[in-house]
Amino acid sequence: MIIDLLLAPLTAPVTGVAWIGNKILEQANSELDDKGNLQKRLLALQLAFDMGDMEEEEFEAQEEELLLAIQEMEDAAAEADAED
Repeated sequence: MIIDLLLAPLTAPVTGVAWIGNKILEQANSELDDKGNLQKRLLALQLAFDMGDMEEEEFEAQEEELLLAIQEMEDAAAEADAED
């Protein structure tokens, strides 16, 4: 305990950078999961339409919404990559 307190000024920057790195990794993983979930929803929507469980107008509206959400995620990721 005492040693940790004495070494804190030296180890704190490294610990802080590691914490930030973990947060960035968590965010990236959640974004990938979100995109994957949207793609799964799109696939399920297509299947429901193909099986005749929904009208074409409803399908097109939901499909457009999902495609726009996927495009927004891709644009945000491209923008974040461009900033780095």
